[in-house]
Amino acid sequence: MTAPAKAITDREDIAQRLLRSSAKASFDPLVEIDWDAPIDPDRYAIRPERVSLYGTELWEQLSEAQRKELSRHETASIASIGIWFETILMQMLVRHAYDRDPTSNHIQYAYTEIGDECRHSVMFAKMVGKLGARYYRVDGLTQFLGRVFKTISNTPLTFSAALYVEEILDQLQRETMVDEELEPLVRAVSRIHVVEEARHMRYAREEFLRSWQHRSWLSKAYSRLVLGLVVYFATTRLIHPDCYAAVGLDPKAARRAARRNPHWRKSLTWMASKAVATFAEAGMIQGPAKKLWRRAGVLEETA
Repeated sequence: MTAPAKAITDREDIAQRLLRSSAKASFDPLVEIDWDAPIDPDRYAIRPERVSLYGTELWEQLSEAQRKELSRHETASIASIGIWFETILMQMLVRHAYDRDPTSNHIQYAYTEIGDECRHSVMFAKMVGKLGARYYRVDGLTQFLGRVFKTISNTPLTFSAALYVEEILDQLQRETMVDEELEPLVRAVSRIHVVEEARHMRYAREEFLRSWQHRSWLSKAYSRLVLGLVVYFATTRLIHPDCYAAVGLDPKAARRAARRNPHWRKSLTWMASKAVATFAEAGMIQGPAKKLWRRAGVLEETA
């Protein structure tokens, strides 16, 4: 099933609106966030039920201090995936702009988003350091596939992949930014990212739908499969195994426990729910690619 045409506005009109919004509500995280404030070890970085081991036997074995430390490391790991993908996205947006008219609102907004993503990557990196964690680099295969993806991506893939990763981060951060019990630094980072990513998601969603409806069946089949791979690798790498080692757990055993954990799977399906709805309606989750979405753990059991 294809998405309804009414969901798509004029490209130049929406880009002009997004440019105006960017002028009114953009932030410099180096100025807006108090980076000198100490991290509170008595607070979770995200809600405990969003930690991958929540509800498992391993979770019960951890002290409350270890649980909170694990939440900080998992937040750093998710931020590391954000940096990894934002770096890919910036390169794809430059490629998108390369052959197009820079005097158009559409391309000027692409340049604006690149600037936003640069600031977000710096913001995430500083947060990782403040949380007492490290940059959790993706494994070699995922790093290589990311390099390939940014090279072979077409327009629907560029914007569908951007929308997927942005949506899962947005879901988690919208919950985090309003919970006053959580670490203030993570809440501040989440608030800035949510405000600015709302524009990015609007831009990505409409450009995906606009380009998707004109693609041939072969191009659509290719795009479905490659997006499925993006979904699988980005989702299954959200939590680096070394996060578990940081709190004294065996990384392999903890990773197995997380994969089998119904609470974590529920969190994943919740984080991806908006993206899944968009892509299912557009006919993007079909055929062999659907198995990749299911293996990533982001589809409801009945989907």
